Amino acid sequence: MAPSYDIPKTCKAGVVVNEGPDFRVEVQDVPVPEIGPEDVLIKLNATGICHSDLHYMMADWGMGKMSDFGTRCAGHEGAGVIVKVGEQVKKLKVGQRAGLKPIWDTCGSCELCRTDKECYCADAQFTGLHVAGSYQQYVASPERYTTIIPEGVSDEVAGPIMCSASTIYTSLKTSGLRPGQWAVFPGGGGGVGIQGVQLAEAMGLRPIVVDTGAERKALALKLGAEVFVDFRESKDAVAEVVKITDGIGAHGVFVTAPQAYPLAQGYLGSRVGGVVMCIALPSAGTNNMTVVPAQMAFRNQCIKGTLVSNMGDVDETLKFAMRGKLRLEPKVVGLSGWNDACQDLKNGKVAGRIVVDFNRE
Repeated sequence: MAPSYDIPKTCKAGVVVNEGPDFRVEVQDVPVPEIGPEDVLIKLNATGICHSDLHYMMADWGMGKMSDFGTRCAGHEGAGVIVKVGEQVKKLKVGQRAGLKPIWDTCGSCELCRTDKECYCADAQFTGLHVAGSYQQYVASPERYTTIIPEGVSDEVAGPIMCSASTIYTSLKTSGLRPGQWAVFPGGGGGVGIQGVQLAEAMGLRPIVVDTGAERKALALKLGAEVFVDFRESKDAVAEVVKITDGIGAHGVFVTAPQAYPLAQGYLGSRVGGVVMCIALPSAGTNNMTVVPAQMAFRNQCIKGTLVSNMGDVDETLKFAMRGKLRLEPKVVGLSGWNDACQDLKNGKVAGRIVVDFNRE
């Protein structure tokens, strides 16, 4: 028999105030959303804080403001439990653990939606921009695009898997790198990069993190980095990486820090077939790459980009966590620490990932 839940009229939420470069997140009570006949209602226990949330709240991606869409709560790394289902929901049940992802829904019928590229659907609705995100405790989610969280994966780990971990997993797969090859992570001490390091190690790659600070170094080496290069202490981080990677260069560069784009191709050195994977999304018009076409031609190098994950890749990433291969150790804060956590992330003061616990004041 399915459990039953008392659903309140209002719930706690981190609401964006003063939308723009000087935003802040204020804890307020907001209405619990009504769900459609094909939706489920999820009570979230945890939400990750992603850099994309900051861009939505700062409105610096040129995608419009949250307020243009009537949205007050960002967030897309939610983990919780289904507490109500619509009358036309076919398979999902009350009591199942579920997550909220960066894509809230897609059209379901275009050419992309009929492949594994549904997250690039032109009519995709972005969670936390077009619709209310995981910064509010109760969220509606379409049954067809809801991810079920397996047992053995905590909410604090599952939340970030909805975006950051699965996003970097898709990038690793798309790169085509094989076991034993060098994978460089500029910005690898941050939330996306540190999960990429763990997944890369689990996939048999040799991760190198380029970042700065003792905290990020300790975390990166603990969680699977073979080498940590501190770009502030190194005379030439690019040359140091090329030397480490057999004196040739990396097989793949996974850019998780926007400011690393101008130097990204340099980490490939003279590696034939090397690839730069674009993951981090800088503010519009900033941190563009400098590309040397002759190097790409003579060395068969390339640049690719990935956005977020399709539903299948999210499920695969959760399986890594089930097997203990993705052992994120996020900093967990309560509701009162929400705004400070967002400001710290904005100012580059966070190593790894921060998760907000809705059940902790």
